Amino acid sequence: MKNFIRILVAGSLLIAGSALADEASTNVRMNQLEERLEKLEKKSSESFMDKVKISGIIAGAYQYQSANADNDDFGRGGIVFQPEVSICPTEADEVFFKFGFGAGNGLNVDKYAFNLTPWASDYEDDVKDINGRNRDYLLTVWWKHVFSLGERHTLGISGGIIDSTDYLDENNYANDQNTQFMNEAFVNSPIAFLPSYDIGGALEWEVGAFSAKGVIMGVGENDDGNAYSFYGMQLAYSVDSSMGQGTYRIIFDGTSKDFAKPGGGKASLKGVTISCDQEIGRLLGVWVRFSWQDDKPTVDYDYMYSGGVNISGALWGREQDNAGLGYAYLGGGNADIDNSQVMEGYVRFGLWDFCALTFDAQYLDDKYKGASDHEDVKGWVTGVRVTVEF
Repeated sequence: MKNFIRILVAGSLLIAGSALADEASTNVRMNQLEERLEKLEKKSSESFMDKVKISGIIAGAYQYQSANADNDDFGRGGIVFQPEVSICPTEADEVFFKFGFGAGNGLNVDKYAFNLTPWASDYEDDVKDINGRNRDYLLTVWWKHVFSLGERHTLGISGGIIDSTDYLDENNYANDQNTQFMNEAFVNSPIAFLPSYDIGGALEWEVGAFSAKGVIMGVGENDDGNAYSFYGMQLAYSVDSSMGQGTYRIIFDGTSKDFAKPGGGKASLKGVTISCDQEIGRLLGVWVRFSWQDDKPTVDYDYMYSGGVNISGALWGREQDNAGLGYAYLGGGNADIDNSQVMEGYVRFGLWDFCALTFDAQYLDDKYKGASDHEDVKGWVTGVRVTVEF
């Protein structure tokens, strides 16, 4: 009888122990499952945030005009705010949004005396009713897919609301009105008639040091009030020599026949631009830009040549600073103006990694044809610019 009782007790303990072990094992598995779910949720959250990047620029400038003859001396300022959102759902895809907001129009008013814009940024009026599309503040929105075709060999395809200057007429030293030269003659070639912020598509093919880019756009309105088509292509080659890095580009572009001719009727714009930049050692960089366009339509200029130097702040012990000097001559058009000359110099001080202060001076000289009602004008535009990048 005692042995039977011992057997029952031992069996009961064995069953209870087994149940406890099963329960403990179940609890362990549940805890492991919860940990895995938490890790997956965290990973999913982190990967989504990694795919989204918010950046942009805030720039403010004040400029003062001093001109001859009966032109007023006056000063004006303005602020531009351009936030950007980039979403990369895969390594090969990107969706991009760029918005533009402005306060004030700077010197872009009726009593501004010169023909070329002194700060080629998107002011308050520039971001409203863009290209006659009844669209405000949305500058670009596009999708891009990149095909990897081999080592240093890619093909990118983009489509949406684009800016042709993101693909054509690039230059490392004269291409950004918010961080480099301010006058439009030193940002992109005015002769190249490159449109911004409208419907289009782009191809970007890169093979080692060689690249080819093509752009097609439909633009809602030109200065004549006509919708038109634009097409452009850029071929570029980059070198890395003992002097430093350099890039040499040639751009071909044209439009549909929607631009007014001097004697009536319509014609197309056609042009060629060469844009080059080259480092010379650690402290200097040089750049040149040449442009020609057909003058069948009414154009202010049909050729331009420009060039300049970039000086690194390392020369005075501040790597974050730089200075630029540039000269441009534009002439040959069939409108009232005979030619324009622009000289610009600036010094940019990097205050922090995200903020810079620029002092800028421009000398402008516009000469008009004898039959024109306009008076020759020359003088200065001086200014200061503060840029914050985030």
